[in-house]
Amino acid sequence: MNPSEVLLLRNISKSFPGVKSLSGVHFELRKGEVHALVGENGAGKSTLMKIIGGIYSPDEGEIVYRGQPTKWSNPQQARASGISIIHQELKLAPSLSVAENVLMGTTLPRNRLGFIRWERMYERSRELLSSIGSDLDPKRKVGELSVAQQQIVEIARALSIQADVIIMDEPSATLTGKEIDRLFALIRLLKSRGVGIIYISHRMEEIFEISDRCTVLRDGQWIRTLETRETSDKELVRLMVGRDVSVLAGKREGELPSGREAPLLGVTGLSDGKRFWDVSLRLNAGEIVGIAGLVGSGRSEVLMTLFGATRAAKGDIRLEGEPVSLDSPRDAIRRGIALVPESRKEQALFLQMGVGENMSVLRLKDLSAAGWIRMKQKEALEQESRERLGVKTASLRNRIVNLSGGNQQKAILARWLSLSPRVLLLDEPTRGVDVGAKEEIYTIIREMAAEGLGLIVVSSDLPEVIGISDRVYVMRQGRLVAELQGGDIHEETIMMHATGGQVS
Repeated sequence: MNPSEVLLLRNISKSFPGVKSLSGVHFELRKGEVHALVGENGAGKSTLMKIIGGIYSPDEGEIVYRGQPTKWSNPQQARASGISIIHQELKLAPSLSVAENVLMGTTLPRNRLGFIRWERMYERSRELLSSIGSDLDPKRKVGELSVAQQQIVEIARALSIQADVIIMDEPSATLTGKEIDRLFALIRLLKSRGVGIIYISHRMEEIFEISDRCTVLRDGQWIRTLETRETSDKELVRLMVGRDVSVLAGKREGELPSGREAPLLGVTGLSDGKRFWDVSLRLNAGEIVGIAGLVGSGRSEVLMTLFGATRAAKGDIRLEGEPVSLDSPRDAIRRGIALVPESRKEQALFLQMGVGENMSVLRLKDLSAAGWIRMKQKEALEQESRERLGVKTASLRNRIVNLSGGNQQKAILARWLSLSPRVLLLDEPTRGVDVGAKEEIYTIIREMAAEGLGLIVVSSDLPEVIGISDRVYVMRQGRLVAELQGGDIHEETIMMHATGGQVS
């Protein structure tokens, strides 16, 4: 281990059921260095961060910390050793004071009777805050602070344990420009004190402004470590996405929808006021439109608003040129808009019900008379849906929780197709699905488009977006930043737009 290194990870591997998240990853962090960790969604960044922070133990490999081989059994051990993580979703206690949060996990000052010496506690936290240029009142409740102020509390808490390593996970995601400048000033101050900082971000401009080196992960593997000043955003993106794109079949053949008439779905200036703003897009009948972007870019939130699950703060939605108000999912369904959500188990499936019941549940009113379900018609519909979508199950009465992910997803698609929708919104349609089932789902999607449905597909899998879409919109930080079609739809261009890199 180099004397300047505070942390070294050798050949780190980590698997979860059915997924190898990390394989033979190498990473090193020097004292007084900002080391950016970059990669696409699912590249393994979060898993590696959790291994460094003691949340996970590696299956293979070695962690060397301060020159000594190290194993942490839990996050408390890692923190006590000097490892601090500032999560994207801040882990503070909003009902407690700034001082209590700053000194949480340390030995609190007490008098002879064992009572906390509050004034000494406030004084100690004030000293830590002052050391990073903050005049926050230690007595204030954390819940009253802005996100930027809460991050200052997190940094002061890291200093309270004399952290050698601070991991920052997307720290600027919810900050304004001035707040980011302040954050970077704090990072430079920490660097000057010899603290090593691992900086996880998708924002190219930040990586090049604040980091000394970059490590690229792709599909759970170490790809390359570079000096930031010696690389470019184009090279980083190329390293991030340079994988074999062989899972998908080719593009659809034949003439695609021209869009010369009024679009099936037209959206203008749509905003939810919190996660996305000023989104305008169009969807033609028989067209598959992809929405690409990084996690947190607002993709799923747009679909939830188009489905009426989230109310729009402003904007105009039209179906075949007619203005519509979508104040609830019931409104959307009545208008012919359907949603296959991101998390099927939490948001779509009735896990303890049968496969058939999950497919026919939206048609029970039509299949009933005088309050009684016409069982023959119900069973006929379920069998027809099963055959149409190729749902593999020994019996339609089997509980759907026991089906594979691919068959569960096909059952959800069957449910919606029983209503003959006009617009189908698909959020991560093949997440947790094996390769064979993926191909089946892609075929179903293309067949639905050929029958005249309009489909919007949100996916973190870029090869999926590229292989399935006629056009692709790219989102970044809650806004649409590009519309791509034809030869412009490829991984490097999408990632450049998604990360804010310079697009040639």
